[in-house]
Amino acid sequence: MDSRSRTTFLWLVIAQAAHSVEEYVFRLYDVLAPARWVSGLLGIDRALGFVIANTLLVAFGLWCYFARVRPPHPAGRGWAWFWTILEASNGIIHLGLAAAAGGYFPGAATAPLLIAVSGVLGANLYRRSGPEQLW
Repeated sequence: MDSRSRTTFLWLVIAQAAHSVEEYVFRLYDVLAPARWVSGLLGIDRALGFVIANTLLVAFGLWCYFARVRPPHPAGRGWAWFWTILEASNGIIHLGLAAAAGGYFPGAATAPLLIAVSGVLGANLYRRSGPEQLW
């Protein structure tokens, strides 16, 4: 994987961190059933559970970067594609929820950032490998 893709991957994890902050500030854990469920798994305050879940998600993204994407690890490309698809889907879903709500929905403001950065990463990964070696 080239340095541009590695750097873009790190920016995608940073974009997810910003997205998580927006979701917390606007209380996604109160308005979306799956977020409510994940936030309540520990049996503690949902706001704190949401912070823990999202901190773990971002920490996992950082682990992927430092342990798999940044070094020349054979699984790095697969992890980068996983995050590309995950974050593009996350952004699209948030925009869809905002459209269904007819206005703002927690996470919608940073959703275009997730879509854009994951699009750049996906294009870089595709361009650097071609369709015959996507993974």
